[in-house]
Amino acid sequence: MDRDTRLPLFPLRTVLFPGGRLPLQIFEVRYLDMIGRAHREGTPFGVVCLTEGEEVRAADPAAFGSEAFHPIGTLARIDFLERPRPGLLQIRCTGQQRFRIERPLCLPHGLWVGEATLLPDDQPLPLPADLEPIGLALARVVDDLREQGLADEELPVQGPWQFDDCGWVANRWCDLLPLPNAVKQRLLEQESPLLRLELVADALDQLRKGPFG
Repeated sequence: MDRDTRLPLFPLRTVLFPGGRLPLQIFEVRYLDMIGRAHREGTPFGVVCLTEGEEVRAADPAAFGSEAFHPIGTLARIDFLERPRPGLLQIRCTGQQRFRIERPLCLPHGLWVGEATLLPDDQPLPLPADLEPIGLALARVVDDLREQGLADEELPVQGPWQFDDCGWVANRWCDLLPLPNAVKQRLLEQESPLLRLELVADALDQLRKGPFG
């Protein structure tokens, strides 16, 4: 994907992080066409978190363009696709690079597109000593899920494992924690992987004390 290009968008009530997993069932015509093309051409689409509107749009064309979403999202690569019946696609995606959308446009059939500028990937950064327990706790979560009988391909956290890297550990906790989307979006937009991990550590402390608020 070029640094600046018009990207098809999938607004969702979720935040996708680089390296995260995203299963989807596709049945709206606007997305069936887009996903089918992306799968054939091996190109990504963009996942952005909704701030207004719903994931499934009403059939009334007058409702087109009623969605609003955050300008920073994540590219999604399709890893698996099947067609259980006509008019339905089931896919599994992996989050790739973050992007910023400029000049979003809703096309006549309801698909959103925008000019995407790719944002820098997190640079590798070892966990500082005071945050090493966060990485160890994540590794224990993976081990516990395996002991419950989940195969590696079924785990909500996927390798390659980087339990000693700030950005990777922060992103995987963001995948797992029941945080509000507004909080997850702020974490996605955080450029420093160390600060993102520190904020995740604060969120873990809050969740241990009671409901996140």
